[in-house]
Amino acid sequence: MMTQKTTFGAGCFWGVESAFRQIKGVVSTTVGYSGGTFKNPTYQDVCSGRTGHAEVVEVEYDPSQVSYEELLNVFWENHDPTQLNRQGPDMGAQYRSAIFFHTPEQEATARASKEALERSGRYKRPIVTEITPASDFYRAEDYHQQYLEKRGLAHCRL
Repeated sequence: MMTQKTTFGAGCFWGVESAFRQIKGVVSTTVGYSGGTFKNPTYQDVCSGRTGHAEVVEVEYDPSQVSYEELLNVFWENHDPTQLNRQGPDMGAQYRSAIFFHTPEQEATARASKEALERSGRYKRPIVTEITPASDFYRAEDYHQQYLEKRGLAHCRL
């Protein structure tokens, strides 16, 4: 099986990870930090707002079972892409809406998906989701991995 990776930031990474873990064809998910400049950040570092990282989930998937387009739909459906540097009660740049692409094909598909959503009129405000190349990914601490599942919770509060 040939798998591919993609990385999404959509607010609190606990809920984002939980949403992707439900999708047939998703092989694994890992929560972590990406998009910043600080090496090997901890959760406390990222929460300080000084590292530039977003809370993200790295999704490994089997493209023969789930398309990148389907994963993008899950991304769009599970957060408000018009909120700048926040999701619900969580505020700060680490909660920004972001797609970190791993291939030129992912970039083109993500940009087309965002443009189609903007044209759809679904949102009254502009979509602020950034689409940038995947950068260093730092795995979050073990207690963050599959956090909601470990606690029998369904989702983060939004």
